[in-house]
Amino acid sequence: MILHIYTIIHTLISLIAIFTGLIVVFGMIIHTLISLIAIFTGLIVVFGMIGGNRLDGWTKWFLITAVLTTATGFFFPFHGFTPAIGLGIISLPFLALTIFARYPKHLAGAWRWIYVIGAVICLYFNLFVLVVQAFEKIPALHAMAPTQTEPPFKLAQLIVLVVSALLAIIAAIRFHPEPRVATS
Repeated sequence: MILHIYTIIHTLISLIAIFTGLIVVFGMIIHTLISLIAIFTGLIVVFGMIGGNRLDGWTKWFLITAVLTTATGFFFPFHGFTPAIGLGIISLPFLALTIFARYPKHLAGAWRWIYVIGAVICLYFNLFVLVVQAFEKIPALHAMAPTQTEPPFKLAQLIVLVVSALLAIIAAIRFHPEPRVATS
């Protein structure tokens, strides 16, 4: 009888552990997909700004997925403060300021360049994490920089940073969208 109860309890605990593991894996997959969508839409938005285009629909989806990427990143199991948590905390004010500049302030005056720089910074944070994840998950990259302190990793991050900075400067110079006219 006691052995039977033990077996039932052990089975239930095992099922709960499996179910919890599946939820975490499913959450990671969703988080990764959202992150990739944020990067894709962010690149379109940045190149749209360089071309002087507002790209309202793409911008909306970029900002939504960038917020979701940050928010879902906080739900992973972690032990103590991690660099990922730190980056998530740092990205939240940039996202808030970028959204504020774009929507309530309608890119008026200095809010135009604040939006541009903020959008590129938000994209950069996602690209930074993409490089980290690539060096962790892709065997060939991991072999070149197993601790992510080696020159190939540092060079990849430097390239992402420099390209992002250049894109931000060019976009800030070239993005002067026409104000939206209210339609009745």
